[in-house]
Amino acid sequence: MTSSDATQPTAGTDDDCCAPPADASGHHVTRPDKKALVSRLNRIGGQIRGITQMVEDDRYCVDVLTQIAATRAALDSLAMRLLETHAHGCVSKAIRDGDGSVAIDELMTVVAKLRT
Repeated sequence: MTSSDATQPTAGTDDDCCAPPADASGHHVTRPDKKALVSRLNRIGGQIRGITQMVEDDRYCVDVLTQIAATRAALDSLAMRLLETHAHGCVSKAIRDGDGSVAIDELMTVVAKLRT
């Protein structure tokens, strides 16, 4: 995270990203940095729309591929930010609560997905 990013949650505070399940369907998540995440996603969406326009305008393939690479990098950066928040908040809390093994397994599964 950079100094311009939202403050990282500290494990064990009300800023942890994960909370007990809101209902039987899944986890309730509180994101203290939601505004920054949504802003990043909106920029990524703009990049995607730009790529679409480049294809429609028959732009040079290398230019389109360069924009695709930039968009992938932006998505990767966002994923790493979410992963860091999850590890410091949710996984850390699960370890403190004695549920660390399950949380670490879940974390490793998602890391494997991000590597592909």
